[in-house]
Amino acid sequence: MTTATNTAAGTTAQPDRKTLQLGELTVRRIGYGTMRLADTPDIPPTEAVVWQPPTPRADAVNVLRHAVDRGVQLIDTADCYALGGSEELIAEALHPYAADLVLATKIGMTRPSPSEWVPVGHPAYLRQQAELSLRRLRVERIDLLQLHRIDPEVPLADQIGALKQLQDEGKVRHIGLSEVTVEQLREASGIAPIASVQNWYNLAARQHDDVLDYATEHGIAFMPFFPIAIGGHAGADSPVAAVAREVGATPAQTALAWLLHRSPVVLPIPGTTSVKHLDENLGALDITLTDDQIARLDAIADAAETE
Repeated sequence: MTTATNTAAGTTAQPDRKTLQLGELTVRRIGYGTMRLADTPDIPPTEAVVWQPPTPRADAVNVLRHAVDRGVQLIDTADCYALGGSEELIAEALHPYAADLVLATKIGMTRPSPSEWVPVGHPAYLRQQAELSLRRLRVERIDLLQLHRIDPEVPLADQIGALKQLQDEGKVRHIGLSEVTVEQLREASGIAPIASVQNWYNLAARQHDDVLDYATEHGIAFMPFFPIAIGGHAGADSPVAAVAREVGATPAQTALAWLLHRSPVVLPIPGTTSVKHLDENLGALDITLTDDQIARLDAIADAAETE
């Protein structure tokens, strides 16, 4: 993957840059994460177990279709969300897919029970799960296949090697990683080209600043999950509310805009069960922050890290 410019940590990215390159694929810089499309919408995000397909199902289908209608070009999911139910839902709602839609899914995480998330990186298991994802998504090739977590019990070379084998077989277009360190990203990149990284990152959670800086330097897409701090930056009393008022935006939009300004390789994937909130999130693409506003938001982030 390449970008037109690289932006050093803490500086302002081009505010009008609304797309980025994922290999040969061009995508808008706000995608949609489907983790929230599970269970029932009345479960708070912090309590969701992502175990059952969504109810009411028709509402979830409508949100997915609305996302694509509004120009979302990357849908992110995982084989373990609702035990495959999320991938099936995407196919039900969107197949046959728009030509410019990028489907990203993750493998390598098992769900023995609603409360357990256990990484399994055995190469045979990873390849089997990719085959199941292909079937559920109704595609012959997955645009972006991500290793959900690195299994510490299996050599990283074996795990990335399994994804590389799938890529060589034409079943995977691009390979991504999730929740990794710079060292792991560097090691994986020596085994196969890595197109994306998906780590927990937002204004209040900047423990992966070094990973983002590495991704920026090397032109790797960085997809922060929980980009609005699981809703913590969306309320009227949010720590970003003052800046939001200045730019005529909501706090959620402002938090997303800060991410977009942080680096040109950032591609947030906020999830929601609400069409209204989805539209709100996409509005962040049109927000321009001044250097002073970015500095003040950086200060909020720095304060959060020291608490």
